[in-house]
Amino acid sequence: MTLLRVRVPATTANLGAGFDCIGAAFDWYDELSLELTEDTRLEVVVTGEGAGQVPLDERHLVVKSLLRGLDEWGAERPGMVLRAHNTIPHSRGLGSSASAIVAGLALAWGIAHPGAELDLPELLRLSSAIEGHPDNAGAAVYGGAILAWPDAHGVRLVELDVHHTLSAMVWVPDFECGTDEARAVLPATVSRVDAVNQAIAAAALPLALTRRPDLLFDATGDVLHQRYRADLMRPSYDLMTRLRAIGVPAAISGAGPTVIAVGDREILAAAARCEADGFESRQLAFGKGVRIFR
Repeated sequence: MTLLRVRVPATTANLGAGFDCIGAAFDWYDELSLELTEDTRLEVVVTGEGAGQVPLDERHLVVKSLLRGLDEWGAERPGMVLRAHNTIPHSRGLGSSASAIVAGLALAWGIAHPGAELDLPELLRLSSAIEGHPDNAGAAVYGGAILAWPDAHGVRLVELDVHHTLSAMVWVPDFECGTDEARAVLPATVSRVDAVNQAIAAAALPLALTRRPDLLFDATGDVLHQRYRADLMRPSYDLMTRLRAIGVPAAISGAGPTVIAVGDREILAAAARCEADGFESRQLAFGKGVRIFR
């Protein structure tokens, strides 16, 4: 019997101005184990988030991604018992889908390449192709904070050395918002003024995360996506607005509806005092990327 274990982090995308290109991972993990069997069965056991809701067959996102990885890397499909203990909330803008995809591919890599270390660039390539965007997928693979974008040769990624004073706080509501629905409300075009303002903030964001935390408030400002999604997640948008009104660098996490703030201890202490009825808050450190254990 072969047993593989994987740990994969929750992630956030955008951080305000970094739409579809800035992502970060946190010390909040799903943990999965895969037992390889000599028969051809597939058994999926889910505990925690999604238990009783997600499919327990080949439609399960971890399994689907695992099978894609086996095909990609030329490995035969074994019998499998997958056990997933999920703590990352689903459909809340914390990268649960990207984390599931990366976890499945990491397990596939472990089957196809016994004893080998994870090939992070290869995981980034395939997870980005499946997920559709490299910001969440890249953060789940590499951890920390990243800048990532597709090009003609695949995906380019730069790891950002997050300033030692920074951590994050998230406010998770009790309602969901699907990524497809959140993307559907975005306009096809924006004004030149908005495009310029977004470019300025996005250019400043990597600098703010690494060397100049004093720039974070301006760098997390957004005019490209958040306001267009406000009616889909009004309590979240209003909370973000209240936080920014007191000087907290707050944004909608990914496609929402979770709200995130990044700052030093003093800023996050002020954020914690903000009225947030209906949300569960959690303070997080920047976390490591996917890990496999044999």
